[in-house]
Amino acid sequence: MTDDNSKNGNADQPEFDGRQLLKLAIELGPLVIFFVVNSRVDIYWGTGAFVAATLAALAASKTLFGKIPMMLLISAILVTVFGGLTIWLQDERFIKVKPTIIYTMSGMTLLAGLYFNKSLFKHVLGETLRLTDEGWRKLTFRWGSFFLILAILNEVVWRSVSTDTWVSFKLFGIFPLTMIFAVSQVGLMKRHELP
Repeated sequence: MTDDNSKNGNADQPEFDGRQLLKLAIELGPLVIFFVVNSRVDIYWGTGAFVAATLAALAASKTLFGKIPMMLLISAILVTVFGGLTIWLQDERFIKVKPTIIYTMSGMTLLAGLYFNKSLFKHVLGETLRLTDEGWRKLTFRWGSFFLILAILNEVVWRSVSTDTWVSFKLFGIFPLTMIFAVSQVGLMKRHELP
């Protein structure tokens, strides 16, 4: 009886079971491997390791969670295509422009959805978050704009710094910026949360 009450008492609070941390590790792991191999060898070996680690992340996600997130799948396709071109043509520009393409596609897709009165975030996160329609519109607009800013930022950085600095920027610049931006949206989500 006590166990049931304690379980029911915790039902309102999200229970941390490590799944979110595991998902983050699966999504961030290939980038960390890319950084490490690039720093020890070069961009071409790093790219090969990035492609292999990304495909392994797909398999791990399917095995552990029973599904592959759409963003991870799209990223894996682009990593494989642009990584393959980088290695085959020995031209690092292909792997450097890949984030620009992903961020631009993500931003434009979200903003185009709003243009047609569709919040694509609601379709992706609707089971996790319960927001008003206005909340979904604002959140979608903010993330769409943020992705376009990241695309511009990636273009500026890879064209103006060394390859090693760009790889470091991907891990220690883009990732923290994204986390900070995500946390900054909590207030908006709270204000527009449905009861």
